[in-house]
Amino acid sequence: MRCPFCNQENTRVVDSRPVEETNSIRRRRMCDECGKRFTTYEKVETIPLIVIKKDQSREQYNRSKIEDGIMRACYKRPIPVQSITDAIDDIETEIFNREEREIPSTEVGEIVMDRLKELDPVAYVRFASVYREFKDVNTFMDELKKMLGEQ
Repeated sequence: MRCPFCNQENTRVVDSRPVEETNSIRRRRMCDECGKRFTTYEKVETIPLIVIKKDQSREQYNRSKIEDGIMRACYKRPIPVQSITDAIDDIETEIFNREEREIPSTEVGEIVMDRLKELDPVAYVRFASVYREFKDVNTFMDELKKMLGEQ
């Protein structure tokens, strides 16, 4: 690792500790040449995941799209932010644990809906109404009846 101060390559790790929130390692380093200290972070590099859209186009997985959808569904609901963040982390873990390079957006949507159903029924119905493209009140009622029948 090059020193950002004097550009020498002789640096050593003085301290290492995990960073829980980001699944990375924080390393405190010291330059053998100039003696200055600096911090680096190491993160596991994952294989890029490709999402296959409904129109068969492909795009790289983007966590913020799931975050946006869930935040819209949970808008003005009494759900703690930490619960929402945990749900997004769980969804992402489930998606990446499949160890596939491509995943259909329909599968991602179903995983999100399953998790939202556990989190908050109103948020689930909000998400489902957009995801399943409810055309009228009857399809909306069918989804509600199905959800109430499972309880």
